Amino acid sequence: GLLGSEMCIRHRYINNKRDLPWRENKDPYRVWISEIILQQTRVVQGTKYYNKFIKKFPNIQSLASSKESEVLNIWKGLGYYNRAINLHKSSQDIISNLDGKFPETYDEIIKLKGVGDYTASAISSICFNEFNPVVDGNVLRLLSRYYGLKTPIDSLNAQRKIKEIGQKLINKTNNPGDFNQSMMEFGALVCTPFPDCESCVFSSKCIAFNKKEVEIIPVKSKKKKSKERFFNYIVCIDNNHNTIVNKRSNKDIWYKLNEFPLIESKREIKNITTLPEFKEFTKSKSIVINEEKYKKERIKHILSHQILYITFHHLSIDQDISQGVHLSNLNKYNFPVPITNFINKLLI
Repeated sequence: GLLGSEMCIRHRYINNKRDLPWRENKDPYRVWISEIILQQTRVVQGTKYYNKFIKKFPNIQSLASSKESEVLNIWKGLGYYNRAINLHKSSQDIISNLDGKFPETYDEIIKLKGVGDYTASAISSICFNEFNPVVDGNVLRLLSRYYGLKTPIDSLNAQRKIKEIGQKLINKTNNPGDFNQSMMEFGALVCTPFPDCESCVFSSKCIAFNKKEVEIIPVKSKKKKSKERFFNYIVCIDNNHNTIVNKRSNKDIWYKLNEFPLIESKREIKNITTLPEFKEFTKSKSIVINEEKYKKERIKHILSHQILYITFHHLSIDQDISQGVHLSNLNKYNFPVPITNFINKLLI
């Protein structure tokens, strides 16, 4: 069954595994960083970010002693910025509470901020030889096809079931780290969303293949409709090329990143100067807008569960902005990607 084939997979994995930088040694710090990056990012793009991150923060000490803004700066473009904030906080916890030593058991690793079952299983099995099966998207797809499971894989029930199967399989092996990595790698490279089943070592025993159900397994429950939001950024620039930059403080997307003053609206705003919130803003900053020079730039930015309709309201003002930020210094701030693109295209 699967275990016999798994030996074959593991053998193939050991001989043909991708040369990924975090596999060079079993340093838990590096495996941790790679796992957090790869939670939401594909290997090709993730590897570039991983290399950049490790160059800047080669160990727990360097990460813990850095500023949060430096960590966010390296993370720029990867999205889900809470991951970077949690990495930074966890590294400081390790330094203060664990004498700078990375925790060595699943039960301790899972206590780190931002670490769930998947990451704790990966680190504890790869670095410390613990028998914890890793269930990522690749393993879910492989096992649900092999066993013909039709419970929606985004349900807790299916994830529990797959975890139980994984536990039985991993208990029969002698190298849990290789077992987990070979299963993930097999799902990533062979049992892909659109696989070539004819050449797969599992095809004779795979229920999905034999019932011609590969295309419908894994089953996903109905997708939630993406939430639509309308962001209006006030980009006001004075004669000395100064503007206003804020920091996002709500636990929302782009938490702790920078942005221009924002008014969120229920629908697209044609002329921002007519809004009461805008009048309130200009009054609080004691600025007067030159309406003849009003320009707009509108973009659509798609996130995993949200669609953002962003309008940059480009406004000139004749008097100086007090404590403004000069346009040439904008590159020192951590903006989300769509704002960075706007700045690069229009302001600099």
